[in-house]
Amino acid sequence: MRDEFDEPPVPEAEVSAGAVAIEAAEARASVSALPAVPGTIRLLNRDFLTDAANLPDASIDLIVADPPYGLGKDYGNDSDMRSGEDFLAWTYEWLGLAIPKLKPTGSLYVFCTWQYAPEIFVYLKSKLTMINEIVWDRRVPSMGGTTRRFTSVHDNIGFFAVSRDYYFDLDPVRIPYDAATKKARSRKLFEGSKWLELGYNPKDVWSVSRLHRQHAERVDHPTQKPLEIVERMVLASCPPGGRVLDPFMGSGTTAVACARQQREFVGYEINESYCAIARERVSAAAATSVAAGA
Repeated sequence: MRDEFDEPPVPEAEVSAGAVAIEAAEARASVSALPAVPGTIRLLNRDFLTDAANLPDASIDLIVADPPYGLGKDYGNDSDMRSGEDFLAWTYEWLGLAIPKLKPTGSLYVFCTWQYAPEIFVYLKSKLTMINEIVWDRRVPSMGGTTRRFTSVHDNIGFFAVSRDYYFDLDPVRIPYDAATKKARSRKLFEGSKWLELGYNPKDVWSVSRLHRQHAERVDHPTQKPLEIVERMVLASCPPGGRVLDPFMGSGTTAVACARQQREFVGYEINESYCAIARERVSAAAATSVAAGA
């Protein structure tokens, strides 16, 4: 028997409809609360290996890949627990899925460690044309370390292209001469030379400091790459308005470079927390770019 102060019972159908409406409203609120990113930037919380079939072949101008190195780093999951032949088999698998996504003028940069660089480069040379091996000098300070071999302070980067007709624009990544050097080289012979006015070609050793914990660019990711390095790749190897793929997005550095330089981007990352960090970074970069253009 119902007390006269009780609310009248609500039909079950109405309860269900109301619950669905509430859930939908909460979902919309959750989406609207996320940092906004440009429509040209796609940040996917998915595994590239299982989702690659949804990305059209020959649709990508540039791949920038910074996969797990097989050294047991903690990415909040077991993604870096492979080693030896198991790691190489996994590497060949994702490369086999990624390479067909490149356009005939496309190219690929892949970060790796010296322990596996020889095998990875040999595999890639069977599929693509090798353009450079780039050595990233991380500028690690001398603070002891191993006493049984020389201390490793670099990462290897392989630069490969689909064909010799690959896109490459040197001008945006030239390094300007300082005033003293420019004056010393300003002989009559060199007057008006493009290399003197715009700067010189970056060499294949890139000396760029790693992101230490106090670095303003650093976020909560154990192997975050400096924006300076990735932005050089994007500017040189992806045409304006072109599309970049990052199969292992991490904290979103490649996405940030694309947002800053008006390139389209699609990135995959299995760690939801890293996807959230990437979204925040891209949102901030896009807002800065808009403000700078205003």
